[in-house]
Amino acid sequence: MQRLPIRSLAGLAAIGLLALTGCGTDTGAAGTGPAAAGGADRTIRAHKLMRLTEVHPETGMTLLEGPVLDADGGLLVVDVTAPAGAPKVLRVDVRRKTSRPVHTDDRGAYTSAQFSPHDGRVYLTDFSHGEIVSLAPDGGDPRTFFSGAVDGAPMNPDDLAFDRDGNLYVSDSRGLSEGEAKGRVVRIDRDGRNATVLADGLAAPNGISFDTEYRGLWVSELTENRVSYLLLDGEGGVSSRHTALRVDGGIAQTDSIAVDADGNVYQALHGRPAMVVYDRHGERLATVEVPARDAEGLTSATNVAITPGGTRAYMTVSGPAGGYLYAFDAPAEGIRQSNGG
Repeated sequence: MQRLPIRSLAGLAAIGLLALTGCGTDTGAAGTGPAAAGGADRTIRAHKLMRLTEVHPETGMTLLEGPVLDADGGLLVVDVTAPAGAPKVLRVDVRRKTSRPVHTDDRGAYTSAQFSPHDGRVYLTDFSHGEIVSLAPDGGDPRTFFSGAVDGAPMNPDDLAFDRDGNLYVSDSRGLSEGEAKGRVVRIDRDGRNATVLADGLAAPNGISFDTEYRGLWVSELTENRVSYLLLDGEGGVSSRHTALRVDGGIAQTDSIAVDADGNVYQALHGRPAMVVYDRHGERLATVEVPARDAEGLTSATNVAITPGGTRAYMTVSGPAGGYLYAFDAPAEGIRQSNGG
């Protein structure tokens, strides 16, 4: 596996990243559920489910990402910094709190995972090598779906989203290591033959998710702590683009994004084991946090999977203490846009 600089790996994933007794909301000074509905920020306390990984001596890190629930309710999670031979994709039984490896190789640095609505395979973004890899649902039959330059420049694919027909929309975090706004959003046809740039000049785009109507894309820009909204034209292009959210993250930066059935946007934070929740109009509704006693040794909450049709949510959290799954009750039900990516 090509060794990325630690700074770049830490800012992946999305740089390019889960029986729930005890989960729920904190109704203390931060606010209550009804108050949150009126726009007040409340705190949702996540509950530690299990530790999945430890820091790898070979890379000096572990970084969990891409939680996605399969058709049987198993949770797939990727470990971005796993070395060659170590599990790079794990399947978690969230009821039994057990896990097992389902895929490894000698080179990939996978920053996201999502099932395709077209062929049912799980797709992974390889940030290091600019590739999209697909696996059978059980983790076998690895295939390179897409590789190579797009408009003359190689990709650093971080997260991905599928439209209803199975076409891929990828956040390309070009320019991250140089600190330049060279990032792009790339559309790849579901057969992997045609790739086009939908938007460029983005500041290390990381999270990407459709809204509930598939009219547009929410895209987080890591080095500017903002979320852009790209309105699609219905013909494979973008008709407009604007800054939709400015995230006051302090030392933390905007990582992956998810969207629930009510259209709420879940913005994960790199640099803090937390995520913030906004409604579609930009009102900050809640902050999902791990208990204060757990926060030491955890530096990022990279992504979330919300159970389709339910509110049980699983958040990937990592740091020097290891890679963990935390669980909480989401404000609204999960859909495809809040299950992987």
